[in-house]
Amino acid sequence: MRFKKSIIPYLFLLPALALILLFKVVPIISTLMEGFTYNGSVSLRTYELLFADAAFWKSLLTTLKFNLVITPVQIIIAILLALLVNVKLKGIGAIRTIFYLPVTLSMTVATVLWNMMLNPNNGIANSILSALGIAKQGFFTDANQALWCIVLIASWIGVSYWMMFVLAGLKNVDESIYEAADIDGTNWLQKTWKVTLPMIKGSILFVLVADTTTNFLLFAPMQLITKGGPQGSTNVLMYEAYRSAFSYADRPRSSAIVTILLVIIVTICIAQFRLMNTEREKRGTVR
Repeated sequence: MRFKKSIIPYLFLLPALALILLFKVVPIISTLMEGFTYNGSVSLRTYELLFADAAFWKSLLTTLKFNLVITPVQIIIAILLALLVNVKLKGIGAIRTIFYLPVTLSMTVATVLWNMMLNPNNGIANSILSALGIAKQGFFTDANQALWCIVLIASWIGVSYWMMFVLAGLKNVDESIYEAADIDGTNWLQKTWKVTLPMIKGSILFVLVADTTTNFLLFAPMQLITKGGPQGSTNVLMYEAYRSAFSYADRPRSSAIVTILLVIIVTICIAQFRLMNTEREKRGTVR
């Protein structure tokens, strides 16, 4: 009887586990195996050719540059927005809803809308710049601006999404801690830096890792607008993998690139777990 009761929860989880196995684990294993094939046989030749390819290294550098900029920008703005909407004011719920509205759009729809607004010929952005006496900009057609325009699109959606996770962390901070800080005569900036941010470090670490992972896998704007250009300035690794598989029919090369991305993401996740465990140990010591 006890055995039956103990196995019932696992039976309820079985369908979900089967779907995860079918659509997550099996594709990952298949990708790992395919990356080690060359002309139908098991070989490291795919990786040898990949590491000798200048396009791969340029895509890797573009990916790292993209993430080194977009991740801090999104997290900092998300924290600032969360602090802004965490105040107790009449109508603050409506303001939160307005800030969250971009998340209701898919990345594809947002990309199309921003592409229309940043069109170098008849977009509203250049119309405003012309009215202000500023020269028209190339935006997605300019090799120096295209990647940063994609940062703008992804951040426009991303900061609102990550703001909600930071806000959830802020809601879990005990009000008595702020009251004690007020008694000590701390100002808002001191409370934010010395009380609030340390108390929500777990939420920030989660957002850091999740946001980095999302940005490493982002390629919709590149695929819809720039096609990796101009001059390869937006050709991130994920789009290079997509192009290898669906444009050049080179699935082993695509799988090898995805495997490298997977290694990077797993490394980041391991670092996140270590940081969270260290933070928990510190809290336990303090208690």
